[in-house]
Amino acid sequence: MTFSVTRSPGIIIPPSESTPSGTLDLSVIDRLPRLRRNTHIVHVYRHGHEEAAKVIREALSKALVPYYPLAGRLKESSHGELQLACTGEGVWFIEASTDFSLDSFDYFDSFPMVPYNDLLPTPPPENFGIDPLMRLQFTRLSCQGFVIAFTFCHNICDGLGAAQFLNAVGEFARGFKDPRIVPVWRRDLIPASARVVHALGERKPPPPPPIPAYPLQHVTIDIPLDQINQLKNQFLESTGEYCSTFEVVTASIWRRQTQVIKLGKENNAMLVFTANTRNLLKPTLPEGFYGNCIFPATVTVSSEWLLEATIADIVKLIKETKAKLPIEFSKWLKRCELDDGDDPFSKFKPVLYTTLYMSDFTHLGFDQIDYGWGLPVHVLPEGFSSTMPFIFVLVQSPPPPKKGIRLVTWCEKSHRSSLEETMNLF
Repeated sequence: MTFSVTRSPGIIIPPSESTPSGTLDLSVIDRLPRLRRNTHIVHVYRHGHEEAAKVIREALSKALVPYYPLAGRLKESSHGELQLACTGEGVWFIEASTDFSLDSFDYFDSFPMVPYNDLLPTPPPENFGIDPLMRLQFTRLSCQGFVIAFTFCHNICDGLGAAQFLNAVGEFARGFKDPRIVPVWRRDLIPASARVVHALGERKPPPPPPIPAYPLQHVTIDIPLDQINQLKNQFLESTGEYCSTFEVVTASIWRRQTQVIKLGKENNAMLVFTANTRNLLKPTLPEGFYGNCIFPATVTVSSEWLLEATIADIVKLIKETKAKLPIEFSKWLKRCELDDGDDPFSKFKPVLYTTLYMSDFTHLGFDQIDYGWGLPVHVLPEGFSSTMPFIFVLVQSPPPPKKGIRLVTWCEKSHRSSLEETMNLF
């Protein structure tokens, strides 16, 4: 089955009203070289309307008034520091259509069938001479459904910030006069040494990760809610403490991954995940802040210990790492120098099959975006391609009516059956 879309030439959507101009500073986290990249999110909707594209386009224009920095462009100061110019130019919007229906792709539940690249918005032609911070593509399906693919520059917002903006677009599409959450720029609330900020301006973004030389296969593992609760209850009974879904599932998949790849006992196993650090600042960031405020946490143990440990032991270790985050985050912000290893996201360099990266999409708000015709039946995060290594696992909610969580990853063909057996562990 060959999937293809017919795209419109694309247009720039400016704010619907006049907005402030000038230059805004980015935070020390916004400026990190490893965040200088685009991130993609795809939303699939069961129902729409013949005027859905127009409604969303107009709502996008309205949302860019309170979120006017997103209609601007990145620039560099005379010292090479990354800044944002509030130009009010707008974001890129493409309207597209296809002859295929949701049924044709099993409501996009069969990920190998998903034509991910066809759904993503292509950048403006070079003769436009613009580099918008956000791009959207509306793809009308042959049924009543539609797909919204959203690409945003990670320097401007993290996942929570991007979801906050898209929810505002949905609110305007549903007739709201103002967004329920008032956006807050205030990147100055994240403190940093002026010397460090200047040093970041001299850093260049790292090259993109290499494409694996071997083919990777997609693996989806759905874990029902009752099985998750059983694991959490077992932890409570053995320790007298509560644990989160993320902690117990991460502990289980980390040990299973180490078994599947046959990491020798003499080697170390590493777990990396990103934490929302908004509540770690004093004072805490106000509701509505949509900039980057994330920090990676790292757990390193011997593979021998990991393979012999109980799930409860691993959960305890993850909890201990999370408990150290406030101190580590504060120390990083207060440093006065920037050395070669001081970008905390350097931990995300590709280290195939030795490190497990967990990314939790369940609490970001992407599954709550409603443009007037109901919530999405599917949210497809970044990375739906054969270049995504096994070590990166996306945690998200499964499509309705399923309850629980879904783990999404890719692995070598020889590991696929063993990884799918992970479901039996739950």
